[in-house]
Amino acid sequence: MKWFLNILGVLFILVGIVWFFQGINILLGSFMTGQPLYAVLGVILGAVGGVLIFLANRKRRVSP
Repeated sequence: MKWFLNILGVLFILVGIVWFFQGINILLGSFMTGQPLYAVLGVILGAVGGVLIFLANRKRRVSP
């Protein structure tokens, strides 16, 4: 399960980066280019990916 969440988190971050750059009109050639909504969605998706990676790799406490 840990490797799955890590891979999913990295994919979310990568897609979020692409959406962000399309939204702020740096990556051209898509219907998303120049649309601020996709810049915001890209940041949100990247943050969700970061949270997934954090949760997958945190150390769990073992109660005595």
